[in-house]
Amino acid sequence: MEGLTSLDSFVVRQKKEWGEILSGFETINKYEITDTTGRRLYVAVEESGSLLARWFLRALRPFTVTVSIEGGAVVIRVKRPFRFYFHEVEIFDGQGQLLGSLKRRFSFLRRIYVVMDSSGREIYQLFGPILHPWTFHIKNNEVEYGKITKKWSGLMKEGFTDADNFCVAFPAEWDIKLKALFMGAVFLIDFVYFENKGKN
Repeated sequence: MEGLTSLDSFVVRQKKEWGEILSGFETINKYEITDTTGRRLYVAVEESGSLLARWFLRALRPFTVTVSIEGGAVVIRVKRPFRFYFHEVEIFDGQGQLLGSLKRRFSFLRRIYVVMDSSGREIYQLFGPILHPWTFHIKNNEVEYGKITKKWSGLMKEGFTDADNFCVAFPAEWDIKLKALFMGAVFLIDFVYFENKGKN
């Protein structure tokens, strides 16, 4: 995770293959993580799971996403169990040690997630305003520290696929473990809110 050390932001880009675009059948999700200049930091791949879960549960399916140095070691693993509403993920480092987790909190008007450290202590919250569906603000005690924003991918890509681009911004001095938690949050947000938008 050392590649995150001095960064105050990074970009997560979902990669789509033409076979999936033309057929409309959802395959495993693949991403690349870059800095804002486009320099590749990591690649991320959804581990192969149940075909039935992929077909019937679609965006609600449980998943494990592995983030690694390209052609190299795993640096982060993101695991999501099946949840119908109270979505959650756990984020682990490359050695399998829990870094923290995110869980949805009940709210009628906003999309709210609590961000917890490895001991289960709440350290931040993600707030997604209903009127700004492509933005989640990173807050603690009503103070904003950063945000996760879905970026416009272009008319053809937005219209015919569910491939997504996200920018994550935060203080550069944050610990890399904390930055890794919000990287994991991107995959949950992508699955829950944007996975099947092009097919609905």
